[in-house]
Amino acid sequence: MDAMEMDRVDKVRKLLTMSANKRIPLSKIHNCRTLFGIPNDFRDRVVKYPNYFRIVVEDDGKRILELVNWDPLLAVSALEKEFMVDEDRAKKAFKFPVKHGKDLDLNMDDQRKLNLLNTLPLVSPYSEGSKLDVWTLEAEKYRVGVIHEFLSLTLEKRASIHHIVEFKDEFCLTKHIYHMLLKQPKAFYLAGTEMNWAVFLKDAYDENGDLIKKDPQVIFNEKLYKYAQMKEIGPESDFGTKKII
Repeated sequence: MDAMEMDRVDKVRKLLTMSANKRIPLSKIHNCRTLFGIPNDFRDRVVKYPNYFRIVVEDDGKRILELVNWDPLLAVSALEKEFMVDEDRAKKAFKFPVKHGKDLDLNMDDQRKLNLLNTLPLVSPYSEGSKLDVWTLEAEKYRVGVIHEFLSLTLEKRASIHHIVEFKDEFCLTKHIYHMLLKQPKAFYLAGTEMNWAVFLKDAYDENGDLIKKDPQVIFNEKLYKYAQMKEIGPESDFGTKKII
């Protein structure tokens, strides 16, 4: 956890950079800390970084974490980075189809080109989402981008909709998150039940359903789960004098 501290600091900075007014209640980050690999004592650790964070106590006693300085290097989404490496793949991430009458008689290729014009340009999740008209295409692009970036910051590139809704006000989202995600099957995969859908970032997983790039904390957790399922113990293992068979 100590070795990954700066990475986790940057995750929190990016969350704050995305948020409206660049502030998030400490309690919300704490409630979702395991999603991002943030340590239990992060509320004590943030005071070590006065150049990045400031804690403000409101009149009702609520503690708010604020971003001290805007860093343009952090205000670049994972999708924007991918666009620079693989432009075609990034273009296919989202789809915002154009509504048109049947009288246009468009073939599949023409429809794809028309939809691509409607999809691009994308809207950065680090832009001022609170200033967008909530029902416009631009605002929907922004909200989809925010959820994509939110998931990209998580350890396992997935989260429950409840976790996302936790930050609804900070990220200028609406109550129609589920229906919005259903319209983006190329970017997101939904699994679970109506009470608590899990949202997966599809590009982060291979065809076997395994994470392509694993955070060191994920690798550690997988080893821990593996050992926890073992039943027989023998001598000379990684755990001192015992070996798990």
